[in-house]
Amino acid sequence: MPVSSIGGRLGGLLGFVGMSVAAGVLATVAVTPAIALSGVAASSTIGIFEDLPDYLEIQPLSQRTNVYATNPDGSTHLLAYFYNQNRIEVGPDQVNGFVKNAAVAGEDPRYYDHGGVDLQGTVRAIVNTYILGGSVQGGSSITQQYVKNVNIQNAIRNLTDQAEITAAYEQATATTESRKVQEMKYAIGLEKRYTKDEVLMGYLNIAGFGGNVYGIEAAANYYFGTTAADASLPQAASLLAIVNNPERFRLDRPDDPDNGTANAYAANQARRDYILGSMLAERMITQQEYDDAIAAPVEPNIVQPTAGCGYAGQAGFFCDYVRRAFTTDDFFGATDDERLSALLTSGYDVYTTLDMELQSVAERAINDNVPMTLADFDIGASVVTVEPGTGKIRAMAQNKIYSEDPEVLAADGRYTAVNYNADYPMGGSRGFQPGSTYKIFTLLEWLKEGHSLGETVDGRVRDWQGSTWRDSCVDGGSITVGESYRPRNDEGDSPNSISALQSTVTSKNTGFLAMANQLDLCGIRDTAASMGVHRADTGAVVDAATGEVGTGELLKNPADTLGTNEVAPLQMAGAFATIAANGVYCEPVAIERIVASDGTEVAVPPSECSQVLDPAVASTAAFALQSAFESGTGASSSSRLSPSAPTFGKTGTTDDAYATWMSGATTKAATVSGVYNVTGFVNQREYRLGGEQVAVKRHRIFPAVMSVANAKWGGDALPEPSQALVRGRQVTVPDTTGLTLDVATSVLVGAGFTVRDGGARDSGLPAGTVVATEPGGGASPGAEITVYTSNGSQSAPAPGQGQGQGQGGQTGDGGGPGDSD
Repeated sequence: MPVSSIGGRLGGLLGFVGMSVAAGVLATVAVTPAIALSGVAASSTIGIFEDLPDYLEIQPLSQRTNVYATNPDGSTHLLAYFYNQNRIEVGPDQVNGFVKNAAVAGEDPRYYDHGGVDLQGTVRAIVNTYILGGSVQGGSSITQQYVKNVNIQNAIRNLTDQAEITAAYEQATATTESRKVQEMKYAIGLEKRYTKDEVLMGYLNIAGFGGNVYGIEAAANYYFGTTAADASLPQAASLLAIVNNPERFRLDRPDDPDNGTANAYAANQARRDYILGSMLAERMITQQEYDDAIAAPVEPNIVQPTAGCGYAGQAGFFCDYVRRAFTTDDFFGATDDERLSALLTSGYDVYTTLDMELQSVAERAINDNVPMTLADFDIGASVVTVEPGTGKIRAMAQNKIYSEDPEVLAADGRYTAVNYNADYPMGGSRGFQPGSTYKIFTLLEWLKEGHSLGETVDGRVRDWQGSTWRDSCVDGGSITVGESYRPRNDEGDSPNSISALQSTVTSKNTGFLAMANQLDLCGIRDTAASMGVHRADTGAVVDAATGEVGTGELLKNPADTLGTNEVAPLQMAGAFATIAANGVYCEPVAIERIVASDGTEVAVPPSECSQVLDPAVASTAAFALQSAFESGTGASSSSRLSPSAPTFGKTGTTDDAYATWMSGATTKAATVSGVYNVTGFVNQREYRLGGEQVAVKRHRIFPAVMSVANAKWGGDALPEPSQALVRGRQVTVPDTTGLTLDVATSVLVGAGFTVRDGGARDSGLPAGTVVATEPGGGASPGAEITVYTSNGSQSAPAPGQGQGQGQGGQTGDGGGPGDSD
């Protein structure tokens, strides 16, 4: 080669050679020619080298976070991974000798003989690359490569934006003399602190294997469906071949013309065979092992990692809920980036509350009853189960498959990223109207304000226009209905007088409106809010034109007491769980525990539970709702429970049946099932699936899930209700014996009762005068009093034997629960 060519090739690179000499890394005698050519005195750079730090901070590696549910036998079920780098860090006993030897033979055969920098390899690379003009060669020892990778990892740590990661990577790997010398110094210092085996394991765990695959264990899993402990000799050599040039030698591009199935992965195989030859030369393997490995074809078995929630199927919605819980809770970091980084890089094992047995049943119940798509009905269905007293979410399913891929979402209606069970911040849903299920909050407020189940109201249909309603949340303390509002009952029955218990069992709209009219609308709203219920559109842009953002605050007009607020099923499950837990509300919990990669426990957000209902109120509401479930509107679900357990529940059907709900609980599990119009308005009572109304499907889904919950956890007897809240305050019924019907009616109405004409009876009192009332003696405030008059057919009674209060079999029990049914 002409001298001029040599000089041209040295141009800005001989300074690097001089600094290498100064570093003491290259023996003076071996590089004297280079020194002479460069004109750089070794002594001039010794001080520079000695001033460089030799301590390299090795931070924990970025590792994938695993999310687990629980199998019926108590073992863990992997739902998904989250990561920036797909890495599973392993120890030396989890990596076999083939792998370790392949790394040494392929990258640094003199690894166990040098002190961090391979003198011979470095000189060879310099001479070949910069003096002889050959192909660019490496020369970096395994320790130097480890140092380089550590520097890269330190640079990109905690970054989640790809552009930022790329910029940090390029800066950390920029080819400069100072960086190369610093890597040498770090390598020498590193081997003074760690053993060769420790450095080798660090290298195997940090190295890149193409794409997002990092570390030998994840690489063995991904490329061959095996582990670093079980990899065969040819597999080990193929894996370590990838490290040399990850993009060129990776095995997950079968269509690659230079390294794919068409040419039997020729590029990887050539590098693999080189490594096998080096292993033979270094006497790491026998001739027979070499021959067998060389003869083996390169046969990748790509096992895609379950990255993200899309791989969790219908449990993907719960997985997404966990991800959102992790990335939105300040407990896991002060900023969004910090929280996301913790999820993607910390290598946590996250153990969730999901019970796979119940989850599987929930998915099957949905799939057996509600299709994923219909041509003429944008149908949605969901079911969610929460544990009373803890808030742990045990099941969460819907009639869709989870995906965030825009192309998949656009092409296939079976997929969605919207979690029907959760609210907007935790799943992208704006909720559904719960209909009569929401009446439980009026019932609870009724009891909280001192009313009883036996107390009656006027259940007749009326137009509430002009009526006044108490509302302590507004100035003046009340509101007036300005427009015509005349709701009816689903069954068409509108009794003159109906008790709170009867209204609950039969779900009478007119009865509940009459109850609400005696209550504080603000109190009803606050009772629901105290149990975790809010509008599901929290944070959503409600009006695209004005940019109005949903606050989540429940509306509290009279109509809202019948269930017109759009809420999330998970919130309603939490409310029913509150009643089942004797008035203790617990925020929904999805994460049970977290274990760090080193086996230590990581703190999780504490379960926030508080007593929001008086136990007497909760137990009495449960008593009424148990009757509704067993003999009222919930009977269709109750009859399908097997095994059964003490259960209370409430149905919900919106106007025109565009949403139907079944909600209920035992002391061990609270479940809410629903079928909805995601968009549009199809009447579920007019649309049939499998020969029955869609409106019935809630009664198929709910008992299927609760039957398994009962079999798993049973259910305790519900607490005894408060007799004071069942029977209520008793007031004396005025004695109207001998009065005319009109006068008696005026007296009774004046005392706060409603009146019904019971007709005439045989009596010696003058015809048309009152002979008896029922009930007599005492009754609940507002109770309906039936008045019986005399037909005058009998002779006048003897003195002291007149017919008065109590005649006619009156019990005087105030319309207790036995009579109300």
